[in-house]
Amino acid sequence: MSLNTLKPAEGSVRERKRVGRGTGSGMGGTSTRGHKGAQSRSGYSAKKNFEGGQMPLQRRVPKFGFKNINRVEYKPINLDTLQQLIDKAGVSAVDLDVLLQNGLVGKNDKVKILSRGELKAAVEVKAHGFSQKAIEAIEKAGGKAIKL
Repeated sequence: MSLNTLKPAEGSVRERKRVGRGTGSGMGGTSTRGHKGAQSRSGYSAKKNFEGGQMPLQRRVPKFGFKNINRVEYKPINLDTLQQLIDKAGVSAVDLDVLLQNGLVGKNDKVKILSRGELKAAVEVKAHGFSQKAIEAIEKAGGKAIKL
């Protein structure tokens, strides 16, 4: 094999389509663009999600629901999780720094304490929110629930 014998594979190279070169070429007249309409004009480009003039999917599908832009998302922490943390770390007060250090919340999370499980230790708990039952359980165990 030498450089002067190299050729592309059979059928891999096609001749360029030369449009608008007269009727004898088979691609004269409208230059393969058909008659009239947006696609026959120069400068045409279809808009994203354009469905050829039929009613677009995004407008056909019914809309419902409501998204409150002022909603505050809380990271829920249950009493059983707090009890595990107290057993593991041996803390007497639970605040955002303790939860952050133990990987339970992120630094920008708002924390709400919920009442699943049981709290045995008397601890001071500081969080952004508490459920009513969680407050009762914390105070019953001899602790304090402080809202930030």
